[in-house]
Amino acid sequence: MTRMLAAGSLLPLFAVLLMLQVPVAGSADRDGFRQERLDLVEVIQADVRRTSSHLDRESLDERVLDAMREVPRHLFVPKGAQAEAYKNRPLAIGHGQTISQPYIVAIMTDLLKPRENHRVLEVGTGSGYQAAVMAKLTSEVFTMEIIEPLGVQAGQRLQQLGYDNVQVRIGDGYYGWEEHAPFDAIIVTAAANHVPPPLVKQLKPGGRMIIPVGSAFMVQQLVLIEKGMDGEVTLKQILPVRFVPLTGEHGG
Repeated sequence: MTRMLAAGSLLPLFAVLLMLQVPVAGSADRDGFRQERLDLVEVIQADVRRTSSHLDRESLDERVLDAMREVPRHLFVPKGAQAEAYKNRPLAIGHGQTISQPYIVAIMTDLLKPRENHRVLEVGTGSGYQAAVMAKLTSEVFTMEIIEPLGVQAGQRLQQLGYDNVQVRIGDGYYGWEEHAPFDAIIVTAAANHVPPPLVKQLKPGGRMIIPVGSAFMVQQLVLIEKGMDGEVTLKQILPVRFVPLTGEHGG
């Protein structure tokens, strides 16, 4: 599943979020860029304040910010791009794709309200960065990637970095991962022209899903879906974004 890019019409910050292949990074000092990560979180917080009218909040959950401070983004980009890893923008990682803008990673994660006991499905693994952030916040992450080289390398990378609570599967995420359903949260990182019914079915009552919805290569809406304890589903548009389309049989 190709990853999206958030280039919004509201702010230049809503840049394209394509998540793509990266050569497996070797072991590196996780704290070698600690100050850069701290500075990046400050930038994210400022951007959240600037977009608070769309997000209905002026700040993000401190647990989410802590995860952004801890996950070594420079290990999810090519070695030649590591000096750029903590800028608040997407970066090319091969296969014509990019790693997502940190601001978008942070707000999508926050909107799901992740908890330590949650089981999460991610559709669109890319380089594995979003899965790593979610792994810091939840008990289990199941992530799917339709592009085999991306999925294989992400799985190797996540294992090398010690994210033992992440499972990677090569496949079409439109259909979800039924054998591990239901999920407390689902995050989709490519634009669909409609909300995939299999994913809604696999969302646990009381759960949340975040997905960009709209036509391919047009401005889409980042949509938050909530399933009530009675199974009733509600949708809320959060902000305009532009993502690459979902690929596979039901691609956008």
